[in-house]
Amino acid sequence: MLVTKRNVVTGQIAVREMPVTQEELNRHRNGELAQNVWPNMDYREREFLISGLTPEEWDALFGAKGEM
Repeated sequence: MLVTKRNVVTGQIAVREMPVTQEELNRHRNGELAQNVWPNMDYREREFLISGLTPEEWDALFGAKGEM
């Protein structure tokens, strides 16, 4: 599904194709932790759903090894 997010750092809007459902997005918006909704998703992909930071932006800010 296409997901549109505003980056909390830059304010830019990004759109990405993500392996998520509307039901999962609703669970997260209603307070469920991203790592519980998408436990098998790469942490950088989850971060996009949380903060709008793309995986490329995450790597540029924190390095490829900057795991949460």
